[in-house]
Amino acid sequence: MRVGFYGGVEGVTGSCFLLEADNKKVLIDCGLFQGLEEYKNYEPFPFNPREIDYVVLTHAHIDHCGRIPLLVREGFRGKIISTEATKRIALLMLLDAAKVMYENYKVQLKKLQRVGKVPNPPLYEEYDVLEAIELFRITLPYDKEFNITNNLKITLKDAGHILGSAFVEVEVYEDKKSKRLIFSGDLGNKNKPIVRDPQRPSKADYVFVETTYGDRNHKSFEESKEELLDAINYAFKMGGNVIIPSYALERAQEVLFVLREFYEMGKLPKCKIFLDSPLAISLTNLFKSHPEFFDEETYRIFLERDPFKLPNLYYTRDVEESKSINSVTSGAIIIAGSGMLTGGRILYHLKYNLWRPECALVFVGYQPKGTLGRRIIEGESPVKILGEEIEVKAKVYTINGFSSHTDQKGLLEWLSYTQNPKKVFLIHGEREKMTIFEQKLKESLGFDAYIPTYGELLEL
Repeated sequence: MRVGFYGGVEGVTGSCFLLEADNKKVLIDCGLFQGLEEYKNYEPFPFNPREIDYVVLTHAHIDHCGRIPLLVREGFRGKIISTEATKRIALLMLLDAAKVMYENYKVQLKKLQRVGKVPNPPLYEEYDVLEAIELFRITLPYDKEFNITNNLKITLKDAGHILGSAFVEVEVYEDKKSKRLIFSGDLGNKNKPIVRDPQRPSKADYVFVETTYGDRNHKSFEESKEELLDAINYAFKMGGNVIIPSYALERAQEVLFVLREFYEMGKLPKCKIFLDSPLAISLTNLFKSHPEFFDEETYRIFLERDPFKLPNLYYTRDVEESKSINSVTSGAIIIAGSGMLTGGRILYHLKYNLWRPECALVFVGYQPKGTLGRRIIEGESPVKILGEEIEVKAKVYTINGFSSHTDQKGLLEWLSYTQNPKKVFLIHGEREKMTIFEQKLKESLGFDAYIPTYGELLEL
């Protein structure tokens, strides 16, 4: 048995791990690289896609599923395993990714043709997405064992990260011995709205665990909600707007959930709220069709009313509707993508609001190295947006308690249930954060950790 590390190592994007056992090749995730790692999307796969028998998809964030259509285009014809919610969300996410790639290609083509250059073509098209969705042939509920072979079995457990997310427990019978592996995918925060807390893992020999926030602990979610309310009150008192770059999946729904709570408690000032993302709108509707994945509190609310609805909430699918938002100079909360400021409608709202000191820019998600969001957080000003230099004068808030990733404390608690594995592989994190977590893991639990490198292939 061996495992190849082909993404989600020494970085937080492009999650992709190849498990070879019992004459089968199984990919755990096949995600898109983002930020400084984006160039890797255009390199050949370091394995033959035609030889892959299964893809096990932990969840539908684009950095975990975003290269599946490319895998299909390059010859993959195996079966994809996921939860039902992940399958449905992945269709929306991948169709949106294909559309964004094509639109970006057209923009870059116009620019580069003037200097005699041609941009990289889109990685895939909508047709490839539809081909890929046809291969989502196995949907599993949590806790149901699935036999890939008699000697290779997997079980999906609730990762508590986003709707339908899972971590993967693998059992391999080899040389008359059983070996147990766990691939964490992304692990969620405890006590967050909408989804349940992560399940406890089983005892394992080898654990592959994400370390996105392995170097720190989050503020509590209650504290983070108060920070959001402070940002809203600041901007409205100053006569400005609140701009929230948000991932369309999970984060947008959480922000709406919290704003509804503020309204029902009488804490939300009079305002207009714009969900300016066709993808987030579609995903919000999809969430309401899968209440079986909700936690107890959200399910109870769902039985009585829409947990994501409040007065003066406007869904803006149309481009012209989106543009009209920028005529609102005060009293607006604008939720738009992309969450990392790598493109999308959020850039237009920044163009009209980032230079205004009376406005608030609220980050509620992780900003990888190399992204515009990360540069703003680190204090860069001015920044280039849509070809213009814009001064960063809006008040910038970074609220990590909204993160759908657990923190250092949560990771250590989750790992403690694996009962002294032979090796813990640290993945899906920046190198310096992995190093900090490696030391903490040894001090707190006495576990032996290892930080793999891209392209590494290890015998277990």
